[in-house]
Amino acid sequence: MNYFFFILYNLGGSDDMKDNINKFLDYIAYERKYSDKTVRSYENDLFKLEKFLSKRGLNYLHLKYEDVSEFLIFLQKSGYKSGSINRMISGARSFYNYLMLLDVTDDNPFMLVSNLKREKMLPTYFTYNDFEKMLDSVTLDDELSVRNRLILELLLATGTRVSELANIKISDIDFKNNEIKIFGKGSKERVVFFGNHAREKMYYYLKDARPKLLDGKFSEFLFINDKGGKLTDRGVRFIIDNIMKKCQLKVKVTPHVFRHTFATMLLNEGCDVRSVQELLGHENLSTTSIYTHLTNETIRKTYLNAHPHGKR
Repeated sequence: MNYFFFILYNLGGSDDMKDNINKFLDYIAYERKYSDKTVRSYENDLFKLEKFLSKRGLNYLHLKYEDVSEFLIFLQKSGYKSGSINRMISGARSFYNYLMLLDVTDDNPFMLVSNLKREKMLPTYFTYNDFEKMLDSVTLDDELSVRNRLILELLLATGTRVSELANIKISDIDFKNNEIKIFGKGSKERVVFFGNHAREKMYYYLKDARPKLLDGKFSEFLFINDKGGKLTDRGVRFIIDNIMKKCQLKVKVTPHVFRHTFATMLLNEGCDVRSVQELLGHENLSTTSIYTHLTNETIRKTYLNAHPHGKR
């Protein structure tokens, strides 16, 4: 028997919310094939709703707009962020859609409310001192270390996405002008630049370390794994994770944080936002503009620390 119809048959018009939540969780887990993580999130969220309604003596099958609004206010006062509340709204909507599908109710009270506006989270970035600690943690005593050091150098020098970095080909590099041709999202092409310091590390890697990693094999890609094949996005992330474990920095650093740091450093040094947009490969300027919030905050702190009136 199809699991959906098995659930339908066994629902039996139950008025018990806990019972129906559990059947809904079975439905999304076995019929809709939701991930374990998603099912657990729905479970936690829906039982929070059940507890809230139970304490107030509200029937979950006859909720009004005011009841749902009161629940959202309760979540906000309890310290939940907009993203978490929106997830709970989404889960509750799905639950009531499920109940409507099975004719347990003919109304979905969570269709009456809109998702909350999410707070803008400022990108995480690290300092140049943090970067020097990363470099110092990678000793250049074998070909993998030389490769990993170059990965750090190019991530910060170019601001490329990790997928873009992993797909750089030798033919994409213009050593004369210190340029790399990048194929970004939607196969859009752009040019990024690197300095002489990164260039020296690249020559060292290409001359000695990369041939050893290839071990007689051929690859058109710049970065090679320990088996002589192309280094994947996942491989780069794994390398960065291991380096960060050694460094034990206060800020959590991922490959994408290098991108944030690249943009922040350029803006702090006076680079205009449209140039940063081009270098990052952002389609819309609004995507790049979030970094100006970081630089404005830096300016504000500098002012407060330097201006005699600001210190008061």
